[in-house]
Order: sequence, then structure tokens, then C-alpha cells
Amino acid sequence: MVNLGVLVSGSGSNLQAIIDNIEAGRVDANIKIVISNVPDVYALERAKKHGIPSRVIPHRGLKREEYDQKLVEALRDQGVELVVLAGFMRIITPVLLRAFPLRVINIHPALLPAFPGTHVWQTQIDYGVKFAGCTVHFVDEGTDTGPIIIQAVVPVYDDDTADTLNARILKQEHKIYSQAIQMYAEGRLEVQGHRVLAKGMPKAPDSFMINPPAKILE
Repeated sequence: MVNLGVLVSGSGSNLQAIIDNIEAGRVDANIKIVISNVPDVYALERAKKHGIPSRVIPHRGLKREEYDQKLVEALRDQGVELVVLAGFMRIITPVLLRAFPLRVINIHPALLPAFPGTHVWQTQIDYGVKFAGCTVHFVDEGTDTGPIIIQAVVPVYDDDTADTLNARILKQEHKIYSQAIQMYAEGRLEVQGHRVLAKGMPKAPDSFMINPPAKILE
């Protein structure tokens, strides 16, 4: 059982998926606290509905390092072991990362290292990729550059918009974020250099997807 601190800034759909998987017994974790930098976001209501302690720590008027120190103190007060960024719209500083080394994780709506940054759904469409996806990674001091834990792939269709692609990716985010937490809870994640090895996990099937489908290869 791993104690989580979840940082949010918005609606909290990934938070809800994590809560649901914990309550269903699929994830061996306990959410000790949900912290938002923005008051009155729906993620806080989600926490309240499930009896999870929550707190608003506003960032206005604080330097980034000062703000992260407040986060560190609040997380440590609750005995948090793993910090989960679930739509937390703040740049993390070394203050938080050094307090929780290789214990801060994030989910990104692209197949890193491609397409780092924010609002990348339209960027992927504009670039013309045939596959997109999402990535759970440990957070480091770069922008979406930390060691990759798990990824999921989705096709990109010719008629996709940023909204339709986001919706398809989000379904996979809700699955793999909980999976990453469970692997952490089971002690399966081993970081070697920039690689994360998932000890004891089965290999993915040796199969492939083609988009658009190619009948000549059937």
C-alpha cells in the first residue's frame, strides 16, 4: 500500500479514475490528500464525495520555490510517499523534486519524447502523425523529459479534432495512470539511467497496428 498525494488544478478526471480503481481493489494505494492551487475546481468536489482530505494552497504572490516548499510541507504532514500530478498546471521546481526524488509522476497526452509541453492534441494532428497516445513518467527538472514508466497508443483519424483526439487519449490515460501507480506500489519500477524497467511484468504482445489499415499486409 502506497500513500499518495494528488496535485490538481482542474476537473480531475484522472483523479476520479484513480479513486475508482483504488475503491475497486485494483490499485494498492491510499490517497492521503488532494491539493489544488486553484479554489473551487471540480477535482476538490470529487475528493469530498469520496471522503478524501483536500486542501487549497493558492500560488498567487509566491515564487515558484516558495510555493513548492508549501507543497512539500503539506505532503510530508500527510505521510505521502508518491506525488501524483493529475492536471496540475504548475511548473515543478527542484524544491519538490529533491524532497521526493523519483517519487513524483505525471501523465502527458502524447508519446514522449515527441510533443512535450501543453495543448499538444492539435499539434499532433497538424504534424500528421498516424498514432498518438499518452505517457506516464517520473518528473525531472526538464519539460516532460523524465524517465518513461508506461505508454499507450491510439490511432489518429483524418477527421480528428483536438477534442476528439483528446477524448480518445483520455480513455487510455485513465487506465495507464492507475497501472503505473500499481507497479510502483508493487515495487516493480527500477530506474537505470533514463530507462524504467518494469520488473516481473509480462511482455506486450509482439503485434502491430497500421493506420490507415493496409489490406495488402493481411
